[in-house]
Amino acid sequence: MRLFGLLKIPLILYCRPSIVEINDKRAEVVIPLNYFTRNHVKSMYFGALAIGADLAAGVFVLEAIRRSGKKVNFIFKDFKADFLKLALSDVHFICEDGKKVANAVKETIHTKKRANTTVAMWATTPQKTGNEPVAKFRLTISVKAA
Repeated sequence: MRLFGLLKIPLILYCRPSIVEINDKRAEVVIPLNYFTRNHVKSMYFGALAIGADLAAGVFVLEAIRRSGKKVNFIFKDFKADFLKLALSDVHFICEDGKKVANAVKETIHTKKRANTTVAMWATTPQKTGNEPVAKFRLTISVKAA
C-alpha cells in the first residue's frame, strides 16, 4: 500500500497507513493520529479520514485487479461521509464489501464495460471508543477493463 502511495498518490504516505487485516470479504486499515493527520482541535483531520476510507475500499480493488492479471483502471465516482464523533486516537477503517468489489472487477473484464459498485465502511477509534463508529462512509468504485 505504501509503495502504491509512493508511486501513484504521494499524499497517502503522510498518513502512514497500515493494513491490519485483508481477506476476500474484509479489510481493515489503520491511520495513526499524529502531527500530519491531526487538525487544530487535536482530532483526525477530515482529509486523513477520507484517505483512510479510500484505502479501506481501494485495497480490495488493487487485490482484485492483481488476481485477475488484467489491466483494469479504477476511480472513485462518489464519496459520502458522516462524521459522528471526534477521532481522538488512531483510526481503524473497516470495509466488508470485498466480494462486491471483486464481482465488479470480474464484470468489467467480462463485458469490457464500466462497472460501478457502492461500498460501505466505518471508522473506529478502539483506544478511545471501542467498536463504536466515529465516522461512516459510502464510496462508489468505478472500474473499467483497459
